[in-house]
Amino acid sequence: MVKPTVSISPSAIENPIPAPPYTGALPDIKVPAGTLRLSTFSALPGWKNDDVRQAMPAFLTSCSAMGRRPSWAEPCAIARGLDATSESAVRSFFEAFFTPYQVINADGTDNGLVTGYYEPLLRGARKRGGAYQTPLYHAPDDLLTIDLAAVYPELKGLRLRGRLVGNKVVPYPNRAELDKSGSLSGKEIVWVDDPVDAFFLQVQGSGRVQLTDGQILRVAYSDQNGYPYKSIGRYLIDKGELTLAQASAQGIKAWLVANPARQQELLNSNPSYVFFKEEKVLDPSQGPKGAQGVPLTAQRSIAIDPHFVPLGVPVFLATTQPNSAKALQQLVVAQDTGGAIKGAVRADLFWGYGDEAGDKAGRMKQRGAMWVLLPKLFPVATR
Repeated sequence: MVKPTVSISPSAIENPIPAPPYTGALPDIKVPAGTLRLSTFSALPGWKNDDVRQAMPAFLTSCSAMGRRPSWAEPCAIARGLDATSESAVRSFFEAFFTPYQVINADGTDNGLVTGYYEPLLRGARKRGGAYQTPLYHAPDDLLTIDLAAVYPELKGLRLRGRLVGNKVVPYPNRAELDKSGSLSGKEIVWVDDPVDAFFLQVQGSGRVQLTDGQILRVAYSDQNGYPYKSIGRYLIDKGELTLAQASAQGIKAWLVANPARQQELLNSNPSYVFFKEEKVLDPSQGPKGAQGVPLTAQRSIAIDPHFVPLGVPVFLATTQPNSAKALQQLVVAQDTGGAIKGAVRADLFWGYGDEAGDKAGRMKQRGAMWVLLPKLFPVATR
């Protein structure tokens, strides 16, 4: 069969397709060959000191998706009946049913960048007026998302975003073009009172908005315009405006306060634009849904690059606290992805909801190592 010809702009090819919520029987997950090195629990720094009970809620939510996969059915079934209040029982469970594998970079190194993210709270209104001048948008109707693997299997995991002009798929407008054109008019979900907070909400991917009547709604990631994320912190570093140590979320916001005339220049340096969908906050203690389709758990969920670490697997993370040498060594679960999360040893730790979580997330830029925990019967190609 002759494959159809489609005009594709490289700028429209973005990240791996986030996994949707799983339904029905599924094949086992796949782990890229050469990414993992066989290890032991005794080699995990701080394994015996972590209160692994705190990771069980995240693990069980992933089991709702992973439990229908062959290698995961037994451990997930046993986990559901486990005494989750017993630290020794939970630790023994993981040691009995899982094998740790250290994640290795392509160059053979075993450490990488660990950052943080959170669910912010913004102030907003349903109608534009007064301080509420910055919109959060639904995904536009003319935004196309094409799974390239459907036509070109060798491009599995890549997607094309754009819009149709005649018989060609062309790149969707970038951030600057969208803000200037007004083409998204009518797609507003809510209006918020701070354009910088709205920008950082797009970076985080989801958040809550407190309306003028006191109601709180959640806006969750819906789609994106197809351009790769570019760090505004890196932009300021390259311009000589901030040092690497200063380029935290807090440092960037301080720079914006001091340089209001350059706000739009800075925000437009990231061409990526995120669209949202509205969700009700049914349980305030639960985080937003990640790319795996399950709610995130504060300090026990991470975002990863699914090219190297499969969604849903437990990961032992060994890093340090934000802006500190104090150890942060704990069991987490890979439940999310992100446009800035690229590479094998690369994690983004979900800190939770609110200002305190935001402070920690904004300051976290640490080095760390990662071990994935896979069921003992799971076939793994190791280094």
